[in-house]
Amino acid sequence: MAVLRPFKAVRPVQSLAAKVAALPYDVMDTEEARAMVKGNPYSFLHVDRAEIDLEVGINPYSEAVYEKARQNLNAMMREGTLVQDQAANLYVYRQKLHSRVQTGLVGCVAIDDYLDNVIKKHEHTRPDKEQDRINHVDYCDANTGPIFLTYKSKNEIARIITEWTERTPLYDFVAEDGISHTVWCIDDAGSIDWLCQLFGSIPSLYIADGHHRAASAVKVGQLRRKQNPAFTGDEEFNFFLAVLFPDKDLNIMDYNRVVADLNGLSEGEFMRKAAERFEVSELGANQPHKPEARHTFGMYLAGRWYKLTARDEIFDPADSVARLDVSILQDNLLAPILGIEDPRTDKRIDFIGGIRGLDEVQRRVDSGMKVGFAMYPTSIEDLMDVADAGKVMPPKSTWFEPKLRSGLFIHNLS
Repeated sequence: MAVLRPFKAVRPVQSLAAKVAALPYDVMDTEEARAMVKGNPYSFLHVDRAEIDLEVGINPYSEAVYEKARQNLNAMMREGTLVQDQAANLYVYRQKLHSRVQTGLVGCVAIDDYLDNVIKKHEHTRPDKEQDRINHVDYCDANTGPIFLTYKSKNEIARIITEWTERTPLYDFVAEDGISHTVWCIDDAGSIDWLCQLFGSIPSLYIADGHHRAASAVKVGQLRRKQNPAFTGDEEFNFFLAVLFPDKDLNIMDYNRVVADLNGLSEGEFMRKAAERFEVSELGANQPHKPEARHTFGMYLAGRWYKLTARDEIFDPADSVARLDVSILQDNLLAPILGIEDPRTDKRIDFIGGIRGLDEVQRRVDSGMKVGFAMYPTSIEDLMDVADAGKVMPPKSTWFEPKLRSGLFIHNLS
């Protein structure tokens, strides 16, 4: 059963929360991060992407970058941009994007729950990306970015959270992208204890987003255990920062693909091979196809849009991974026809989050890529089914929106 634990959050003073809060470190590159912080010395990107404060061209994985992250975090605390709560609390974090609202509970979860698979995964992680965040967490002595978790909704948890959202918030602001962020502090011991008990009856938590951050946080905790062999299990390094959302609140968007070439095939040869596995319908030059049902895909090639419908015989509907649209495209077109055997490492493929729309797919193809694919979104039920089966999805299967902002909550490990 899941462990939830309150913590003494390091967080922005109210007047600076909107300036501190930053998008996650992994949704932009270094140059984009440099541009984002112009005119804003308070942005948490100065911690999460500290290379922006060092010379242009520096290796973002160098020791100097992690040391700069530690210096910047300490400076933000020393100068009063960030303060630490004196008592261990839980927090409510609500985000609103247009008409969609997601409301999560901020607290710490146990590294043992991750190791024992109470916290379930659906993606492989890459060692290089893990090592980056291991270094970052270790140098900063803190979890600086929360892990995005979900759980099967529970009415009593929802009731308590709703009661707290009727109070005056700690923070309430709209970010530059139009997403609103509202935070409340649950500082009543009775409410905290009851919420922790309720989560103790939940059999599984699921990583929605942040597999690398989660794996890194756990490995730092394990490292600290080795460094402190007399540890009791109650130390902060045994826990990591998370925001837990009920499954019914979450919105998974499409995660689209573009490929640089046709693997040596002519357009005609490629289309003939695709038609062996998919029904192909031509839509025209100005008719982007956003799939409205499972097992259908939009395809943009040579200035024209097509609709692809997977033939029934090409996948196993009883297999929780094989029936995913991302698997159907990978197993029946990207790998066998276009030669993309490992989309995690193949430089010929790129991925476009659904928040950017199909115009971006078309733009990328028109400006140098060769073919683009528009996907139907993976469902939260699919994610849980795969995780419950102990399997993993293909890379880039889910795009969650809105993204959690970093810098609103930091969890110190000592």
